[in-house]
Amino acid sequence: MRKSTPPQRNRLFMKSSRTPEQLLLARCILLLALVGAILVIFWVDREGLRDQIDGHVSFGDVAYFTAVTVTTVGYGDIVPVSPRARMIDTLLVTPLRLVIWLVFLGTAYELVLQRWWENRRMKQLHARLDKHLIVCGYGHGGQAAAHEAIERGMPANQIIVLDRDPARLALAADAGCIGLAGDSTREQDLNDAGVARAKAVMICLGRDDAAVLTVLTVRQLSPQVRIVCSVNEEENIKLIEQAGANATVAPSMIGGYLMTNFVDSSHAADYVNDLMRIGGRVRLIERAPEPGEIGKPMRDISPAMAVRLHRGTEVIGFWEGERGIIRAGDTLLVIAPNL
Repeated sequence: MRKSTPPQRNRLFMKSSRTPEQLLLARCILLLALVGAILVIFWVDREGLRDQIDGHVSFGDVAYFTAVTVTTVGYGDIVPVSPRARMIDTLLVTPLRLVIWLVFLGTAYELVLQRWWENRRMKQLHARLDKHLIVCGYGHGGQAAAHEAIERGMPANQIIVLDRDPARLALAADAGCIGLAGDSTREQDLNDAGVARAKAVMICLGRDDAAVLTVLTVRQLSPQVRIVCSVNEEENIKLIEQAGANATVAPSMIGGYLMTNFVDSSHAADYVNDLMRIGGRVRLIERAPEPGEIGKPMRDISPAMAVRLHRGTEVIGFWEGERGIIRAGDTLLVIAPNL
């Protein structure tokens, strides 16, 4: 059964061609025009008005009555008395007065309240962000990365999704993450995401040129943050690593390896999937050796199974005999049951 698509609030997003100053000026001109229209209406129909003070309605009285009518003060010293004047006030003046208030409130929210509220929320966000995760790009790769991070114990409200697509940001918010509209290649947007205090930045932009620029910008703003970058073309892996990425992942290459594995095997690729996901039956862990493991061969580690040892620049397999004896300072890759 086909699911119905929920209605979207906004479908068209365009950059405004006006500056805030031009927008404010246009709104002021519109307000003056509307107030002027009410003034003209009252002046033309001044015979239907009564001044309770002196009984004479001058132009100044009409201007005064226009002001108190628009502002809904209504002192009662000048009132419409004829049926025609009351009908005009009901059918013409009241709608214009509502439009004036809508324009005024909309301008106040757009130019003052909205910015104040956004700045306040940004300050609150920066105050509580520390060792968080930034996901640049929330396409299929970014969504999978954020979901896996949540599965591994990262609180969803400690994941900042930086993307320019409002629909993707809405998806991130639905997942519990914090969506931030912006461009990951811009310093200001990365600073807004708190890159200086982030634990890691995952770059899933789908374009290698944008990925390189993002890596360079992130590394300039935060020399210590860990950067993991998705790469489309194999030839760009070295370039992105030179730009400052700590690790690169080529989804197309990994997918090709798994597909080839399925040609001759029905279970090897499934096992690799288990190793990569926190929800699998086993998981691959990188850790330092425990005190009781030092001096032992990798194959003697239990109940986990050590499959690789990193010693400086050396990479040692579990089958390499004496070289595989664990020393202090080594880094182990261990396959452990996911209990």
